[in-house]
Amino acid sequence: MNAERDLTRLLAGLRPELDPGRYVFTTVDGPAPTGLAPVVTVAEPEGLTLVVRQEEADAASLPYDYVAGRITLRVHSALDAVGLTAAVARELADAGLSCNVVAGFHHDHLFVEHARAEEALGLLNRLAERSGGRAG
Repeated sequence: MNAERDLTRLLAGLRPELDPGRYVFTTVDGPAPTGLAPVVTVAEPEGLTLVVRQEEADAASLPYDYVAGRITLRVHSALDAVGLTAAVARELADAGLSCNVVAGFHHDHLFVEHARAEEALGLLNRLAERSGGRAG
């Protein structure tokens, strides 16, 4: 399957999918502790940021202050596609929802406030419908 670059087709084909888990952002000095399975890692001068399931962070006694829901956009977006992140972020921002976006090779992953994740999913489905797609 070829990655999509056309913004209209990207939005129509979003097919957002909410993961049932709860995710947290934490940071460590050095490598990730044994036993963790981070879904995202980001190396920064201040430390290694990890996005892990909340239960993993709790078991490892890692601090966090933000609990997120993870929404995967099932459309296969090209890494050089223009406008997808902006359109999705604007849709959520207009509803007062923050959104932390991580681009994977095949899909974009959105981390939104867990308590409002279902609401975010609905907003993204409506965005897809307005763009010519079907609800996910």
